[in-house]
Amino acid sequence: EGLDNALMLLQHRLESCPEDSTIEIVRDYGNLPPVQCYPGKLNQVFMNILANAIDALQDEFSQQTAGESTNNAQKRPKQVHIRTSMVDDARRTMEMVGVPWIEIAIANNGPSVPESLHHTIFEPFFTTKPVGQGTGMGLPISYQIIAERHRGQLTIHSSEGNGTEFVIQIPIDPLKA
Repeated sequence: EGLDNALMLLQHRLESCPEDSTIEIVRDYGNLPPVQCYPGKLNQVFMNILANAIDALQDEFSQQTAGESTNNAQKRPKQVHIRTSMVDDARRTMEMVGVPWIEIAIANNGPSVPESLHHTIFEPFFTTKPVGQGTGMGLPISYQIIAERHRGQLTIHSSEGNGTEFVIQIPIDPLKA
């Protein structure tokens, strides 16, 4: 529900895209149990990550129209893929033992984030956006909400040509984690 609320709030950004740069939202929602959480805070995380995904795809389109694109980027449809699931036993870390965890993955097929930036991307005031755009606080605040408020994990996966994915993993009951 929180993901769809965030998408609804960002709908104006999706609708304002030129016709040839439409961003498709792909939803792959698994069957999740109720989660003890701070819904307003989680919605803030979803908004930050989804807004960054839209920014990345729109920036890529702007570069394409300026003649800086690659053939590969021109051919593929712009997508944000949202997946929710339970964290299965094979993917559990030591911190996840004892209580079920859920996973929310938000990926885009836009430009990748260089691996050298994966550790600094969650630091306050760090931004990959041009001067005057972005505060560099969205991802640090999101990380804090997930790690401290929900006792979870927020990670980035990104490689050249494969876009960027942010993975949120939280226990269904943070007090038992």
